[in-house]
Amino acid sequence: MGEVDRIVSKFRSVENSGDNGVMKHVKVTAFDCPDAWFQALNQIWNQGDTFQVGYGSETTETKKLNLTIEITHPETRPLVSDKAPCDIKYVQGYALEYLWCGEKQDETYTYGSRLNHPVNQIEEAVKRYVQEQRDRQVTLVIRLPDDIRKSIAAERHEPPCLSLIDTEILEGKMHLTCYFRSWDAYAGLPANIAGLQLFNEAFVKDINSLGNLSLETGKLIFHSKNCHIYQRQFKLVEELLKPKNSDKKPRIAQTMMGTSEETVKEK
Repeated sequence: MGEVDRIVSKFRSVENSGDNGVMKHVKVTAFDCPDAWFQALNQIWNQGDTFQVGYGSETTETKKLNLTIEITHPETRPLVSDKAPCDIKYVQGYALEYLWCGEKQDETYTYGSRLNHPVNQIEEAVKRYVQEQRDRQVTLVIRLPDDIRKSIAAERHEPPCLSLIDTEILEGKMHLTCYFRSWDAYAGLPANIAGLQLFNEAFVKDINSLGNLSLETGKLIFHSKNCHIYQRQFKLVEELLKPKNSDKKPRIAQTMMGTSEETVKEK
């Protein structure tokens, strides 16, 4: 056997080993926010890799994918499926408190607090787009260098899952591209994507008001290297995707909401 044959044989053995460490990447294109939620759960459930969380807010077995989601019409109502473990009232509060204003008691930080301090990134982004709609440098950053630390001021620290919100105007529409380092697909994702659509609507409204423009919201695009379903959610997701009785709504555990910070804002 020649050297080339030996190398090919080695790679084939790794490929067929079943433990090759390959990270699966899947892209889904959805029409609206509820469609994106169902497609994400379906892809993770059927194609996801088993991932044992070794460190984080919850150490448990999960199913996960490196996932890209493109939502072509995220403005379409309803923003949340009636089968999701959250409703539009919850999403409205999430968008206002966690994303836009950042004011929430008993929280060390929120996405909004990071976006507003020490630089009010939202205000600056609005000003830049009023001046120039073809600006490609307007990226809102949530993660900070200190977030690499496991503890800050002698207390355990959990870095934000939503790391950045990138923005771009094309053909009169504001498109957002967001990165989640880790994402709870069952409980966090439906509130997150709907909340970010409301965030985009408020963002565009401010730009239009200040600049006398007529922009609209565009696509929402998300990337997450670890979009996952927790083991405690397996039965809920299986029932949602494969209900035993098609005429009966799947049972949704409303108590899933608020069980952890990750459920609330995927942190």
